[in-house]
Formats: sequence, structure tokens, C-alpha cells
Amino acid sequence: MASNPRVIYWFRTDLRLHDSPALHAALDLKPECMYPIWCWDPHYVYRARVGPNRWQFLLNDKSKLLVLREAPQTLLPKLFKAWKITHLVFERDTDAYAKERDTQVIESAQEAGVEVVSTRHGRTLYDPDELVKANRGKPTMSITQVQHAAEKLGDVPKPLPAPELLPDPGDLSLDFEQTQPSPEPDFNNIQRSGKETSYNSLSGPNHDFAVPTMSELGLKPASSPHRGGETRALAALDAIIADEDYTTTFSKPSTAPTAVSPQATTLLSPHHHFGSLSVRLFYHRVLTTIQKPSNAKEASTIPTNLIGQLLFRDMYFAAQAAIGYPFAQTHTNSHVRFIPWHLPSKIDPATDRITGDHVIDSPLAEEWFQRWKFGRTGFPWIDALMRQLRQEGWIHHLGRHAVACFLTRGGCYVDWERGAEVFEEWLLDHETACNSGNWQWLSCTAFFAQFYRCYSPVAFPRKWDDEGKFVRRYVPELERYAKKYVYEPWKASIKDQKEWGCLIKGDGKGDEGEGEGGMKLYPKPMFDFNERRGICIEGVKSAYRVGLYGDDPRVKDGTWRKLFDDNAEGPTEGKKGPTMEGQTGAEDGEGVDAEDMDLGVDQDEREAAHGGGENRGGDKDKTQRGGKRKRGQGTLDGHFESPRKRKGKA
Repeated sequence: MASNPRVIYWFRTDLRLHDSPALHAALDLKPECMYPIWCWDPHYVYRARVGPNRWQFLLNDKSKLLVLREAPQTLLPKLFKAWKITHLVFERDTDAYAKERDTQVIESAQEAGVEVVSTRHGRTLYDPDELVKANRGKPTMSITQVQHAAEKLGDVPKPLPAPELLPDPGDLSLDFEQTQPSPEPDFNNIQRSGKETSYNSLSGPNHDFAVPTMSELGLKPASSPHRGGETRALAALDAIIADEDYTTTFSKPSTAPTAVSPQATTLLSPHHHFGSLSVRLFYHRVLTTIQKPSNAKEASTIPTNLIGQLLFRDMYFAAQAAIGYPFAQTHTNSHVRFIPWHLPSKIDPATDRITGDHVIDSPLAEEWFQRWKFGRTGFPWIDALMRQLRQEGWIHHLGRHAVACFLTRGGCYVDWERGAEVFEEWLLDHETACNSGNWQWLSCTAFFAQFYRCYSPVAFPRKWDDEGKFVRRYVPELERYAKKYVYEPWKASIKDQKEWGCLIKGDGKGDEGEGEGGMKLYPKPMFDFNERRGICIEGVKSAYRVGLYGDDPRVKDGTWRKLFDDNAEGPTEGKKGPTMEGQTGAEDGEGVDAEDMDLGVDQDEREAAHGGGENRGGDKDKTQRGGKRKRGQGTLDGHFESPRKRKGKA
């Protein structure tokens, strides 16, 4: 070790001082100076979909970090020389892009004689790579696998205290030229109303290493009330832990997707994403609370409790760590079922990666996708959720389930990658691992397989909000509608529609505006849900029978079409494939009554702890073909209790 270490501490997704193992590793070097830098990486500015709400959550004008506006791959080698750096320290990141980036940076550091300290993880409870090793080198496809692997790794380490003092940086001169990034392609151009100028100067327009502003990014105004930062994160955690009953009895399936002020869940996930709140601190404070003798009897359990939610997150991170770039796509993904959805991604043949663009094989499917994205489907529950997502950057977990099921296997039959892109753009808490994993789960392409259990856009929300208060908040066109019609406004008479000030009219392709006499307009439903649900179930059933995964050579060369009927749902036209006779069973949706399909819930976290993925790499399904379902397995009431039922209990 150098006698007087000169250290760069590179902040990334660890924007905090408390419980930072990598930061403690830097301080253990006892440096004579330490530069706390944050690279303004053009990958995220241009290549990752980020809407104004997430930028607003991230950007903190009170930050004391040294923000340098250049890609780390080109910037850091120059800083090593300019600042006479001996050590580079950063927290490990197992995202596919991060691994690729860090490998390049480490090689540059070695060439410069700079020692790299990057062995500490802090983004998840367990090191994703170590979880994979403990899972016999395979992706974690169920909570059971995560729990078994975690047993081999030992207890979650206790959180570390925040350091009382950080060493000052040394000389801050930058006697080198800035390497300007290429702004093309700019996936975020749609988010901008002005010119993007954040790279005009390496250390900012005032040469003070300031955080770039929304104005410099040229962004449209943000609309979310939610804000980031470590101070807010710790205050929010304190408030949650102070409510011991909430912390102890929290069970995700029993939280209301229609609750808004306050929301029914913690809303700490954006802080976990940016690192403003340590997952280990959250874990241990929750664990301490639920282990109190006075709370133990009433405590909810894994996987539905708060700790279970962190384990789901670890499951997705470890699965991504094992699979790499293909995890976020079907193409070449060994653990994702191939289904010939509408609007499939375009693939770069040189890299086998999705390009960010898609094929419009069906103009009607594209229309449905756009109407879904902007909350104009004509189904008020779906539209309210998508409008909340766009306005606030967040929707409840079960709301995410509902809109994802509707877009993929429960209505539109549109590729889950299209939905994942919209969530990437609008969610405050977007993480590639969790976002891709959840969309795979909800589309029944990985992690979960009971595709016949779909959310009804009418029956499901009524169980939580019979009055329709949530819909009236986000779809104000319907605020005066009687509760009988608030989820099915198209069934109201024209007389009632006029009396309530909103006509059900139009195709939802654009802003319907106002009708005659200042009457509000809301679009007709874009299809018959029951009919479309049946078509989707048959389409997925057909794909399951064919049995291809994303890494199958026939998926890559297009010969998969030979295995499907020409008239199968999706872009299946080609040589007619063989019929699949004699392959029926309850898990294919046959023998399931209409109520089960209409009110079914796909991510039952209690079963997930045991049943696992039911796909390649998941735990084996112990239920025999055609066997009796578990009590409550197929219907909503078996998984969720409405607030009215809970209130009526003694």
C-alpha cells in the first residue's frame, strides 16, 4: 500500500454515507486526500430511458460530490494522472452495462498503476454473484432458491455507521481536454423541450462541479411530488419503523393498490435504487421490530412481509448477474419462454441485443399499445393506473400487475419488452433487474407460469375501491359517474352520460378534448376484454406447447414459425406447423372456471415461496397435471382480502 494513498471514491448507485461498505474500504486506506466523484455518464443521459420525474428525484443541488461530465471510461484514466491517484474505490455493480463499464475502467487503472478496490457490495442484501455460486452457478428463479442459497452465505451483515468525517480532496485542477460524448441515439429526446447542454463544460457552467440541472438537460417539467436524497430516505424509514403495527403485519397482497394519501406500501424502492437508503439498514430495522416479543405473534412472514420484498429484489438481481445482457430481453435469453407477441423488438445482428426499436407487425396492436401507454384504453382502472404512473412516477405493486397483464397475456398480446420500456421511462424506482424480471413474471415468460389467471379491469379494482375514488382522481372525466358505472362507463345510458358531464365517445387515439356544450369525452373501450382474454390465453397456451426459449436457434433464425399455426395470435404467418394434440391439463387453463380466469391473480407471493418459477431453472411444480388446485389458488379472494372484509373481523 502506498504510504500516502490518494483515493478516488467513485459514487454510482450508492448515494449515501450510512452503511456504505465500499466507502469504509476507502477510509480504511487512511488516505491523505479523497476525491468523492460522480461521473455524469452519457449512457444514462442518452441510452437509458429516463423521464423528467426520475431525473428530478435524482438531482440534488445540495450535493457535495464532485460531478464530472464525461463518460467514466474516458474520464478516469485522465484523472488518475492529473490528480496523482493511487487507489480507485467503488461499490460493485452487477448490472450488465455496469459490468462491461467497470471491466474497462479496471483495465485502465491497472495500466496506470492504480490499485482498484471493488470487492464490496452494498446494493442488495446478498452479493448477487455469490448468490449465483451458492445456487450451483444458476440464475435464481424462485424465492426458495434465494433462501437456500442465502443459508450457505450466512446472515445479512449489520449496517455500518456513517463516517463522522471525510478527508478533503486534493488539487482539483483539470489540465486535460474533455471528451465529448455522442448524443445519438438519444432515447430521451422525447423527454426534452429544450437543448441538452449538460456536457458543455467538464466541471459545469460555473466550474464548481455542480450537479446538472433539469434545464441543462433540456427536460420537460417534472410532475411527481416524490423527491430523493439520503435525508428524506432516513426520515421516511424512521416513520415506517415508528409504526410498529404496520411494519410487523405488512403483507404485500393485503395492501390496497387504490390507496394514495398515504399509499399502502413504503415507497422506499426509489431510494434503494439510487442508494440513498441501504437495504441492509432497512432489513435489520424491520427484523428488530418484528422480532420483539410483543410483535412476534402478529408478524407476517416471508415472502409477503417487508423482508420478503427485499428477497424478491435479490432474486432478480442474482438472475440478471447470471444471465447478463440477455436478461432484459427474450432473444438469446436461456430462461425466458419465447412467445410470438405483437410488436417484437428489433435485434442488432452484430450483438444479438435489442435495439430499442420494435417491429410494427400489427397497426392495431400499435394503436392499443399507445392507448395503453397514455391511459386512453377506455378501461378506467387501467387508464387511471397509467396516468398515475406518468404523473407521479409510481404505482402500487398490484397496479403494476394489472397493467402488465392487460398489455401482454390478458388483453393486447403485446411484447412485454414494450411495457418494460415504458416502465423504464416513467418509474422512479426503475432497476433493470427488477423491471425486466417483473415483466417476465407478469407475462408468464419466466418465474411464473399460470397464464390463465388474469386480472379483470372491472372486478379486481371493485374489490378494493367500490366507490371508484382512485379512478375519479386520475380519470376526472368520470368524477361524477355513479359507482355502478365508474369501471364500466360505456354501459351508462346517453341520458346519464350527459347528466354526469362526460360522453363515452371516440377511439382514444388522441386527446378527445370536449364535446358539444363543454361536455367532457372519454373513449370507448378499445376491445371486448373477455374476448381478448380468451384469445390471449389460447395464444400463450400454444406457445407453451411449442416450448421454445429465447436461446433456441429457431428463435434466432425465424424458423420458429414452422411450429405455429398460421392463424395463431401474433406474427406467426409462415409454414404451418404441427398440431399439438393430447396436451391438455389444468395448468393450460382448461378445467378452470370463468370466475377463476376473471378474478385470478398471477403473482401470489405466498405460493412463489414454494412453487417458484415453474419455468426453466425454477423449482419443479409438484402439482400433478389436472390435479386439484390449492385452496384459493385460482380466485382473487383466496389471495387478497378486501378492506371491507378485514374491517368486519373481530
